[in-house]
Amino acid sequence: MIAPRDRMPLPRKFFDRPVLDVAPDLLGRILVRTTPDGPISVRLTEVEAYDGPNDPGSHAYRGRTPRNAVMFGEPGHVYVYFTYGMWHCMNLVCGPEGRASAVLLRAGEVVEGVELARKRRPSARNDRELAKGPARLATALEVDRALDGTDACTAGETPLRILTGTPVPAEQVRSGPRTGVAGEGGNGEVHPWRYWVADDPTVSPYRAHVPRRRRS
Repeated sequence: MIAPRDRMPLPRKFFDRPVLDVAPDLLGRILVRTTPDGPISVRLTEVEAYDGPNDPGSHAYRGRTPRNAVMFGEPGHVYVYFTYGMWHCMNLVCGPEGRASAVLLRAGEVVEGVELARKRRPSARNDRELAKGPARLATALEVDRALDGTDACTAGETPLRILTGTPVPAEQVRSGPRTGVAGEGGNGEVHPWRYWVADDPTVSPYRAHVPRRRRS
């Protein structure tokens, strides 16, 4: 259950900050997905920061496109992209507007609506795996491109909201290289921009980028 004190929505000014400040501060926050079948809530335990034009690993590194347009908009909105022809991943846009930075939501603990999440993730071996990884998180929450651009900072019942939750103390936050990012963007010494809660069982395992083989 989510305590009443943890149910306050995060204000837009929370996201109107540098992405490297927002990303670790998202750990412990609550993401709520409202569906016709009921709400599903996830306590965030792993995220990655992407810093737009300063970041070769970012979708916005080479400028604005129809796919990444939401990243250039108002902070606190949801950026959803489709990858590998099968998976959706969810990000939260950070400020200032026009800066095109965002935080990828990589993993979390389902704290409300577990039965609904199980129906959407029948292959999960246990509840710790329901949202363990960005594609699994999006699948458990039934997030797809239809939610791209959703304002997560509005009051009332909306498809997606971010609540205050309980921030993770700094001594429990770890950082390292981002998962599956190629080239300089995957260099953990230059971009140690993956953040997670130490020893949390819902955090996904680190995987370095493996180039896909070209078909002959």
